[in-house]
Amino acid sequence: MKRIVFILVMMIGCLSINAKTLIIYYSYTNNVEKIVNELNRQIEAEVVEIEPTEKGLDYAANNYTIGSAQIGAIKNNPADSSSYPTIDPVNVNLDEYDTIIIAAPLWWSQMAAPLQTYLFHNGKKMAGKNIGLIVSSASSGISGVEADMKRLIPDGNFLSPSLWIRSSQTSNASSMLENWLREIDYEKLTSGIDRVSNDVAAHFTVYTLSGRQLMYKSKSIDSLLDGIYIINGNKTYISR
Repeated sequence: MKRIVFILVMMIGCLSINAKTLIIYYSYTNNVEKIVNELNRQIEAEVVEIEPTEKGLDYAANNYTIGSAQIGAIKNNPADSSSYPTIDPVNVNLDEYDTIIIAAPLWWSQMAAPLQTYLFHNGKKMAGKNIGLIVSSASSGISGVEADMKRLIPDGNFLSPSLWIRSSQTSNASSMLENWLREIDYEKLTSGIDRVSNDVAAHFTVYTLSGRQLMYKSKSIDSLLDGIYIINGNKTYISR
């Protein structure tokens, strides 16, 4: 029978946990790309750009007719994969990251369609991860983009507040990003143990000592191999 030995997290506080961050973005007018480049100068992160399969589309033509049609198709049938525009393959293992920052343009009060495509296919893989949102727009509020994010990543740990950078503020993105990182307590999120969620006792969220999530709200830890783990953020276990 498996024997469990409990050890307080404080006893392993000196261990270094590598909490990795991924930035996922789409940019048409380059405003979001400029913001992401600045953010990547302030934090250590890997960056993935989402690109539509069909190249050379002029989304601005005829009062953004193409983008408007894409958003309309998604709103009419959000559960159908054919409603979303196709994008180039993205080669990234989401299991390697603890925090994911999504940087998105706003299209007609919604998240840009190509980025919605990526999240439609991958959002469930982000369960339990810290999810931050940065939105670039000319004037409209960002509540619709936040709603899209929460619909497409149903079990994310959403960081608050989101950051709204208006197009006219892009040149001031550096200070806005600095303030936002402090607001979401980014340093604490990526510094180690403190970032682990505290789930109810009947469920187990399990991390390796390197910070990789193995289980999310699992009802059993019987499948764990012998070793030391971080479970529910307040104890480690030696499983034998």
